[in-house]
Amino acid sequence: MGCHARIAVPKAQLGLPELSLGIIPGAGGTQRLPRLVGLQKAIDMMLTSKPILSEEGKKLGLIDAIVPPQELLKVSRQWALDIAEKRRPWVRSLHSIDKIGSLSEVHEIIKVARQQAKRTTPNMPQHLACLDVIEEGILQGGYLGVLKEGKVFNELVVSDTSKGLCHVFFSQRATSKVPNVTDIGLKPRAVKKVAVIGGGLMGSGIATALIISNIFVVLKEVNSEYLLKGLKTLEANIRGMVARKKLAQSRAEKALTMIKGVLDYSEFKDVDMVIEAVVENVHLKQTIFSEIEKVCPPHCILATNTSTIDLNLVGEKLRSQDRVVGAHFFSPAHVMPLLEIVRTEKTSAQVILDLMTVGKIIKKVPVVVGNCTGFAVNRTFFPYKQSAHILLHLGVDLFRIDRLISSFGLPMGPFQLEDLTGYGVAVAVGKEFSTAFPDRTFNSPVVDLLIKNGRNGRNNGKGYYIYEKGSKPKPDPSVLPIIEESRKLANLMPHGKPISVTDQEIVEMVLFAVVNEACRVLEEGIVVRASDLDTASVLGMSFPSYRGGVIFWADLVGSKHIYTSLKKWSEKYGNFYKPSRFLEERAMNGVPLSAPVSAPMNSKARL
Repeated sequence: MGCHARIAVPKAQLGLPELSLGIIPGAGGTQRLPRLVGLQKAIDMMLTSKPILSEEGKKLGLIDAIVPPQELLKVSRQWALDIAEKRRPWVRSLHSIDKIGSLSEVHEIIKVARQQAKRTTPNMPQHLACLDVIEEGILQGGYLGVLKEGKVFNELVVSDTSKGLCHVFFSQRATSKVPNVTDIGLKPRAVKKVAVIGGGLMGSGIATALIISNIFVVLKEVNSEYLLKGLKTLEANIRGMVARKKLAQSRAEKALTMIKGVLDYSEFKDVDMVIEAVVENVHLKQTIFSEIEKVCPPHCILATNTSTIDLNLVGEKLRSQDRVVGAHFFSPAHVMPLLEIVRTEKTSAQVILDLMTVGKIIKKVPVVVGNCTGFAVNRTFFPYKQSAHILLHLGVDLFRIDRLISSFGLPMGPFQLEDLTGYGVAVAVGKEFSTAFPDRTFNSPVVDLLIKNGRNGRNNGKGYYIYEKGSKPKPDPSVLPIIEESRKLANLMPHGKPISVTDQEIVEMVLFAVVNEACRVLEEGIVVRASDLDTASVLGMSFPSYRGGVIFWADLVGSKHIYTSLKKWSEKYGNFYKPSRFLEERAMNGVPLSAPVSAPMNSKARL
């Protein structure tokens, strides 16, 4: 933008994505873009970090000419000569003001942008800083604007926000390197046809993700009523993507030709992969896997979308256990970017590589993890809701807990999340975890009481919150007597009185418990590296990316503070908060939690 003209090829992407890394554009970017494309468009481009194509750039004045790639150098040279010899205007972008508008317009545009930034990115300083720098340059002149830009850039680049966002950026790219899978010379096999078993919310979402990426899908259900419902959900997913401009109409029409609904296994004879997405029932899954092993070709990958069940149980009756793998999508499967690939000790490297490749084709970030109850993400985050329930039964207001966790940066608090997923899921998952980790689970009576009261969260419009169409969830005061009854049953409050805690303590009690479980996941070698858990927490549980993921954030807070806090709470409120051995060792020795684990102490679930 500091040049006297810009020539591009067709469909070239142009943008300033620096804010997505917690910094602002440098080298005069904040000053020159508004002068080239106009203030409003420049602010939109910088604050969203979204690129535009060269065709739009030409209309805006960012690009002076678009030429075929083979003519790019020739035409550029000619333009340079024409400018030097005064046949074309000598334009200095830093001194142009014709596209800026009047001062009153400038003030209004920046005022609206500031309000929006405060509302949508309250914990990220780079957005408001960028607007301050743009404003300085317009009011004081481009040169002073560039000086302020340099000063602000240098402050932001060492901020925790920038460090966190840069860490997430590099962590996502590191997930594609898996020892003994991606470094042993294997080539991925083509996966052209996939069978999805179960057309519910997850199954139809997975099928949607596959067909929009040109992979043919056979969707199997148990009867025609369920099958029709599954196909309708899939069509609604596609229509929704078109309406949100995430998918072109032509691609949507093509996608809908890539799906076939079936009621038996006759179409399974030539599939490359099966993804089972039925309810969380071990015996049902075992039956399905025994059936598909008989009808699918010998190269076919046998994947399950289970979110908690041990994969060794699912595939224990099969002859070819090397083909069994977890393909754990997050709901809604066609939207959420994470694919947790779960391997057992017997899963072949080829199967893992093939599934990683499919993940990339369908635009997911695949993270390879080891096998245990809940795998990496759900296992790490099961204390999230548990700790919130302990606080609730210690007398803390549930709406206060939700509000504070949302302010920290998660999209919603633990109780609203429970409303969203439905209480059936909470009960089923709770049983899995209390069986696997009986020493550190709190069996909250409140969910059973809510179900008895005829509530099922968002599914029927009544939970902790009231859900009405077209309006935001509202706290439901009529839930408070149910909470009181639950508190009496649990009998956790010291001397029957609510505890007194600060806002910071509430956030720490919920999230330090998560860090504690993450330490166990690291110690057991469930993930390849700590940064994989950061990526998974950001993409799977919407942990705020500007905090760098759960382990990165814990290292910023300091393992010593986390350890001493958990130790204090475990003495006050019980074993649930007892610090893990890994956390204790790292805190005592001053070693970051993210430092590599020398050798997993428990090899049962090791990668």
